[in-house]
Amino acid sequence: MAKTGPIQYLREVRQEAAKVTWPSRKETTITTGMVFVMVILAALFFLAVDQLLAMGVRLLFGLGD
Repeated sequence: MAKTGPIQYLREVRQEAAKVTWPSRKETTITTGMVFVMVILAALFFLAVDQLLAMGVRLLFGLGD
């Protein structure tokens, strides 16, 4: 592979960046909202699993009231 200079590299980077299809503001907002919802759902799921496992350990070892 041939080495390219910094000017050629930047020119190629610009050409490739021009090919990118950027999402619209609406698409970005919807996607961000979906990510937040999934993070909250995952957090609630792991909270429930953690509480169930902790309860099981307490019952198994007779800890707590």
